[in-house]
Amino acid sequence: MKDNVSITGSAHTDRIHDSAIKHVTGRADYTDDIAQPDGTLHAYLGVSDVAHAKLNGIDLSDVLVAPGVIGVLTAKDVPGVNDISPTGLNDEPVFPTDRIQFHGQPLFAVVAETRDAARRAAELAKVDFEALPHSLDPIAAQEAGYPHVTAPLKLERGEVDPVLASASHRIKGRMHVGGQDHMYLEGHIAFAIPGEDDDLILHCSTQHPSEAQHMVAHVMGVPSNAVVVNVRRMGGGFGGKESQMNLFCAVAAMAAKKWNRAVKVRPDRDQDMTATGKRHDFVIDYDFAFDEAGRIQAVDGSFAARCGFSADLSGPVTDRALFHADNAYFYPNVRLTSHPMKTNTVSNTAFRGFGGPQGVIVAERMMEEIAYATGQDPLDVRKANFYGGEGRDLTPYHQQVEDNILDRLVGELEETAGYRQRRRNIIAFNETSPVLKKGIALTPVKFGISFTATWYNQAGALVHVYNDGSIHLNHGGTEMGQGLNTKVAQVVAEAFQVDFERIKITKTTTEKVPNTSATAASSGTDLNGMAALDAVEQIKARLVTFAAEKWDVAPEAVIFRANHVHVGEQRIAFDALVKAAYLARVQLSAAGFYKTPKIHWDRSKGQGSPFYYFAYGAACSEVTIDTLTGEYRVEQTDILHDVGRSLNPALDKGQVEGAFIQGMGWLTTEELWWDEAGRLRTHAPSTYKIPLASDRPRVFNVDLADWSENRELTIKRSKAVGEPPFMLGISVFEALSMAVASVAGYRKCPRLDAPATPERVLMAVARMKTEA
Repeated sequence: MKDNVSITGSAHTDRIHDSAIKHVTGRADYTDDIAQPDGTLHAYLGVSDVAHAKLNGIDLSDVLVAPGVIGVLTAKDVPGVNDISPTGLNDEPVFPTDRIQFHGQPLFAVVAETRDAARRAAELAKVDFEALPHSLDPIAAQEAGYPHVTAPLKLERGEVDPVLASASHRIKGRMHVGGQDHMYLEGHIAFAIPGEDDDLILHCSTQHPSEAQHMVAHVMGVPSNAVVVNVRRMGGGFGGKESQMNLFCAVAAMAAKKWNRAVKVRPDRDQDMTATGKRHDFVIDYDFAFDEAGRIQAVDGSFAARCGFSADLSGPVTDRALFHADNAYFYPNVRLTSHPMKTNTVSNTAFRGFGGPQGVIVAERMMEEIAYATGQDPLDVRKANFYGGEGRDLTPYHQQVEDNILDRLVGELEETAGYRQRRRNIIAFNETSPVLKKGIALTPVKFGISFTATWYNQAGALVHVYNDGSIHLNHGGTEMGQGLNTKVAQVVAEAFQVDFERIKITKTTTEKVPNTSATAASSGTDLNGMAALDAVEQIKARLVTFAAEKWDVAPEAVIFRANHVHVGEQRIAFDALVKAAYLARVQLSAAGFYKTPKIHWDRSKGQGSPFYYFAYGAACSEVTIDTLTGEYRVEQTDILHDVGRSLNPALDKGQVEGAFIQGMGWLTTEELWWDEAGRLRTHAPSTYKIPLASDRPRVFNVDLADWSENRELTIKRSKAVGEPPFMLGISVFEALSMAVASVAGYRKCPRLDAPATPERVLMAVARMKTEA
């Protein structure tokens, strides 16, 4: 028996983002759009204007008499524990009591009738402090004897020192890799509504509702069951809303309970940028040996990171930098060490890639160094060092690379992008062009998928089928524009064999799915899709049992297909079967659960299999630089990326495109700059330059490796797509390096630091001319 119709919006098909029309018409509701109850108050943070000091006291008398002010919150007003550390290290107070640790640190909060009144009043405080010496970057912190914010990690395999000592080819270098601000369209915001007893409802823009729930409960001194956190959607997150929302939620909750009125906290963009963490910038020292053919023999790497005043997520971020310091390449002997340094700056946090990009870029720097030292095409050096073959499949953390597809993927992109001929043409162009110089690079990425904190690799979902056949879907993931809700709904629609439009996707809330993991580590669809599928399969099993018994057929004869259920020779509408099951008292709701299998990690030994699988990709980028000004543009980028069996190719391509541009911005235009006093000077769109539409490659070709299929049992054999393509932006950085190297006949690695701003490119050109 066959149907002549198919369902709409099933998995592995293009499907518009479920909120796309709302996004472009302005009808999508965000936290700031929620109707405010009468009497809603507004809070604003009062912050430090010194980087490091002993805090003697704060005179708030002028603040309290300012127009519209209701009151002020300080550390003394914390009813529970004055700590919002996501790792439980008790090193991140809501408000400090005796020590100011960075310029822009929140010291108190003003609560007023209007946001403007609170913001103006916050400027009236008089802070009594005794200035102390400060260190702003990881090297200065090391020299000043500052501690690590969390325990360093060492990954080691083989005999590093003897191989380095006896090597015929050995290179040492240092690379500065800049940080990055998240620059989401929607900044941080929290809206707290007090309830009876200890109850609190929080609407906020967070990637980790359960953590916000637990942190608010911790600060308020109440159990987690008293706090509900709701998230319908975010206007961007990129990791910046994984732990950094804790502060705003705690302040809103404290004020709401103290004055028994709804309270909203929404900082200005400047305060958002100065008071919240960013991508970690690194200073990386590398020392490596290679043979005549350009194959790596040994690597010794030291990764010092600017972590800020507290640990936040710096431990796992710097760990992941080491996990990806090999990128696509096999190191026979390797030692990698992290140095998560305390600094007198805002506490840095998660950002797309979570430390991985900082590791990958150093691997690419070493390939580049070998290419210039041996006179080879950098692509040939990269291919010679790929994982693959017996004895060349073990990572520095002792996990085997079993699913490597880079030879095929890179080979295909090399052909379709015309890399070899274009490189020859570029070299010929550079020989005759005295001012404009071109460069091209083809770089790969291998990225591990799973949280390295193993317990985060779990998810829950809740699915209801109502007696009219409509379906309600809720899961623990959060939607920040990436299309997570759309993909999970496609999974549910396909499993039930009903149209996508039958699914109602609802806000993420701690009331429905408890103890959720952050929507991070590219794992949102992997985890929540499988949890939702588990819930659907439970309901389907009940429906199959019911139908088999009612119509006296074997369970195998009950088949879901195209909005109907075939029961033996009968064809029953899905709605009708559901209604009949309801009348027969069949449970039509289920809580699904999933935990990632096959992963384990022993940090003390630096060994294990922390990743369920790897995602792969490659990008070929061509640039032109002006050697008189340092300005440049990206002429063309071709990308071939691996997402396994794509759940939604349209959304996945969008993620690849966006990740590439964001990665390109990190390495070219986005520069964080602190002055000597510790003040972040790039704290607004006027001074912090994200890529514009005009900065995109003039020719931009993005394809998915449609032949790929995840060998592991992931949701529909797909692969994660959020973070891996971010590293494809490194191809632009490497192409800029080739253009600079052409000034001196490609005889020396330019050793560009990131971001390669026009100023840095110009200085590198001048340096190459001097050294030529």
